[in-house]
Amino acid sequence: MKKAKDPNRYPKGFDRRKVEALIAHYDQQSDTDAIAEAEAAYRKRSATVIEVPVKFLPAIRKLIARRAG
Repeated sequence: MKKAKDPNRYPKGFDRRKVEALIAHYDQQSDTDAIAEAEAAYRKRSATVIEVPVKFLPAIRKLIARRAG
C-alpha cells in the first residue's frame, strides 16, 4: 500500500518528525521550565520586545521592510 503524501508544508530544515518532536517537547515541559525559557529569551541581547499601539504597526512594518531590503 502506498503511503499518503504529507499535505503539510514545513519550514526549511523541518519535516513531520521534527515538528512532532518539537510539539512533544513543549507539551511535556513543566511550567517552571517554560517560564525559565521565556525569561532567558527576554534576556537575550540580540533582540528586544517593545509594545506599540496596534494602529502604528503598518507604518512600523513598512519602515522595517525598507531598512531590511
